[in-house]
Amino acid sequence: MLPGVPGLKRALILLFLVASLTLPSCGGYNSNSTSPGTNLTNRAFFSENVSAGTIGAGVYIVDAQNDVRAAIAPISAGNTPGMMVLTPNRTQTLVFSAAGNQLTVITNATESATGQVTLPGFTESLVVSPDSSTAYAAVPTAMVVGQSPGVVKVISLRSAAFTGEVDVPAARYLSIDNSGNRILAFSDNADSVAVITPSNIGIGTAVTSVGGFDRPVAAFFSSDDTIAYVLNCGAECGGTQASIQQLNLTDNTLGKSVPVCAPGPNPQQCAGPAAGSVALVNGSTMYVAGTPYSGGLPSQPCIPQTTAAPSCGLLTIVDLNSMTVTSSGTIITDGYHNRMALGANGQLFIGARTCTEITAVNPGDEVRGCLSIYNTQNAKVGSIQPNAVTIPPANGEVTGIQPIAKRTVVYVVQNGALGIYDTTTDALEHNARDPNHPGQIFNLVGQFVDVKTPDF
Repeated sequence: MLPGVPGLKRALILLFLVASLTLPSCGGYNSNSTSPGTNLTNRAFFSENVSAGTIGAGVYIVDAQNDVRAAIAPISAGNTPGMMVLTPNRTQTLVFSAAGNQLTVITNATESATGQVTLPGFTESLVVSPDSSTAYAAVPTAMVVGQSPGVVKVISLRSAAFTGEVDVPAARYLSIDNSGNRILAFSDNADSVAVITPSNIGIGTAVTSVGGFDRPVAAFFSSDDTIAYVLNCGAECGGTQASIQQLNLTDNTLGKSVPVCAPGPNPQQCAGPAAGSVALVNGSTMYVAGTPYSGGLPSQPCIPQTTAAPSCGLLTIVDLNSMTVTSSGTIITDGYHNRMALGANGQLFIGARTCTEITAVNPGDEVRGCLSIYNTQNAKVGSIQPNAVTIPPANGEVTGIQPIAKRTVVYVVQNGALGIYDTTTDALEHNARDPNHPGQIFNLVGQFVDVKTPDF
């Protein structure tokens, strides 16, 4: 671990859609078992949010060690299950269904729904306390008497019941620190951060508003929880300048800041456009992705990439120890980036929504969607040069990214379908069980939303 910023983390979320499938005749299910469920030790959960014919929406289970769908009915989790969040101890999976704003609690051991609450509106951000006892949901449209809409709901995961709430107007995203003693809430079109003290909810002053930000959307925390590294989205979210801003949590004062852009002669000035809507921290290195905007429109040329896309996004690398940009100007897809995960062999998967879609008209034409893969290594991986980006020929928005532990593959939900990527080639994996369909799982078809692995 590097000094100063070891053990950083962040919380985050999302959504999507799904359709028909039939139960396979083979898989990981042991029909002789007397206990419920698949008896698999390395599972992946997929949320599907469309019912079609005799097929219902639900959470489907896959043997993630062998890329085989389990022969078991999906877990019921509302009418349109989408975004999923694992508890830190991995004993439960939270599933949000936009239809009816239902939040279902799945007990992973029994592969069954064991509780449900109805939120007062849509959420796209859920965080869970480190002891896995309590969940917090940002509901930006929840009505509040006498003030603007927006609350953070508190949910007991032991009883699947609401235990409190705190008013935060237009609260959209949440980040929780390592101890669970502080939650940062980020609101739409705001240049402030709401610092929530969970222990004070319902008994005292639970929220402190801190200004001086530029459309903040997320935060990461030092291992001792004294510093939050806040990601300012800037122009892409209607503000001015994307940056990383330190927030001292001991007294809620601002610390150092670094613009997320190509550095100029003065390290605190920008020589190029800036962007940042999602980030991932590995050690003291932060990877930031976003689409630069100017005058309310995407403004980043795609040079040196050869593509029909009129604009592109940028990947920037920041060293949090020194608060400096160490690499900038790496071209990725455009769109609003909201998914990022680091797979085996140092391959960084970056997903977006509302990107430029390019569909082939003739054989050999360019195909482009919302997925970018960046090689973080200083050595070539497969055919991918060090510190280079590849954009797989696949259309659609990316709504789920899940590296599979102990394997060199990453599950990606794009355009409602699963793609299994081999991180040694950054291309779809050859599945010996379905050799005619690279990167797919036999009989796992339909429109999917999110993917999580409860056993890794």
